[in-house]
Amino acid sequence: MLFKKKLMCCLALGISFLFVPQAHADWRGYVWTYEYMTMAQGAKEIEYYFTTEVPQTSTSNVNTMRHWLELEYGLTDRWDIAGYLQYKQANRKGETDFDYDGFKIRTRYRFGEKDKYLLDPLVYFEYKKDDVGSTPDKLESKIILAKDIGKWNVSYNQVLDQELESSGRSNHGFAFGTNYQLDPRFKAGIEAKGSYTDDKYYVGPTLAWAPGKWWVSSGVVFGLDDRADSVQTRIIVGFPF
Repeated sequence: MLFKKKLMCCLALGISFLFVPQAHADWRGYVWTYEYMTMAQGAKEIEYYFTTEVPQTSTSNVNTMRHWLELEYGLTDRWDIAGYLQYKQANRKGETDFDYDGFKIRTRYRFGEKDKYLLDPLVYFEYKKDDVGSTPDKLESKIILAKDIGKWNVSYNQVLDQELESSGRSNHGFAFGTNYQLDPRFKAGIEAKGSYTDDKYYVGPTLAWAPGKWWVSSGVVFGLDDRADSVQTRIIVGFPF
């Protein structure tokens, strides 16, 4: 119950920034793929992530829901940092467990300015600490390459997830997205992601909307092989302040 109360308080704090007069600072065009973007120096934003993972649609009452709260801050115009609190809700045929699930700290750095190179490069590092004592800490690194061509965007992330212990497991994966900006407030596209190590692959549509002082992005992906979940969904809501 204590964790639930903390989560509700954090959500209420985030929603309170809904009417703060500032533009959408880190509007995400995708929900799994990162673009060539960092927070402006001194800019702050709270983001809420809601993810569902359904292993088999035939037993949709067996699923996992993940709730993340993120606070972002721009150290410079090219370098930002963020911290996440993670909560997990496991649903198993009428039984529900809601637990604190650890924290993450991540940083991003942009090289150069847009269109300086053939592809716009960004690096991403994230330290993960799960709440399960037997689970090793992890360091996730990403090389992000993106390009805007008119109203089109293409972004690719090469991902390495490394367990921080001797003989720790490495997981190599990717995320890829392309979208079209229909107007200044709305983007629609498609996104794919997967693990080369575990042979799990997904693809599906993504929508992003920025009505003004806040923004929301949503996506759904469907598993392409037997090892993958049948379906995963994600919604991200951002509140600059």
